Amino acid sequence: MASNEATIPTGMHSPEGTRRDFLYIATGTVGAVGAAAVLVPLIAQMNPDASTLAAGGPVDLDVSKIAPGQQVVIRWRERPIFVFRRTPETLKTLQEPKLLALLSDPNSQQIQQPPYATNATRSIKPEYGVLVGICTHLGCIPMFYPQPSATTPVSDWPGGYFCPCHGSKYDPAGRVFSGVPAPYNLPVPPYTFVSDTTVRIGENPAGVAWDFGSIRQL
Repeated sequence: MASNEATIPTGMHSPEGTRRDFLYIATGTVGAVGAAAVLVPLIAQMNPDASTLAAGGPVDLDVSKIAPGQQVVIRWRERPIFVFRRTPETLKTLQEPKLLALLSDPNSQQIQQPPYATNATRSIKPEYGVLVGICTHLGCIPMFYPQPSATTPVSDWPGGYFCPCHGSKYDPAGRVFSGVPAPYNLPVPPYTFVSDTTVRIGENPAGVAWDFGSIRQL
């Protein structure tokens, strides 16, 4: 599995602990012009105890609570995990030739995701994007600007993620743009859907043995 170097304390899956992590929602939605990645509390229940945090096991999230166009940030193995519920408009954008021409690795040929997320949306269910929120340049946390804009955060913004440290850009599937400092797409962690509405971060689907440590760069 991946190393313990990280930016945010770990979470752990347990019968009750999976609902105890702090969840955050990016206030920017697809309907908000130029929305920035200001994170505010969505759900704040009991924190995991110290032993839960130290173990760093899988974390469950009820994605039915995420509105279309919104993003929740949870913690897994000391890393921020972005869970973005994409709108039909966003999904359409991900396959537009105009966008694909701007990307460094549009077909996800570099191993930055498990085999079950090596597709156009880099996800199991196209509606839900699940990404490790750490820029592949120097490890900063990218900002969430889902709404296309002529000026924000940069000119001709198509929507997605922007790292303010050195200007790296990623589309809503975490695919990196050409000509920016970041060399690779944002990583996709191991995850699976244990029900129609519950995603488990840190565990592969049944029958899949994929090691998160095999990604090219985090």
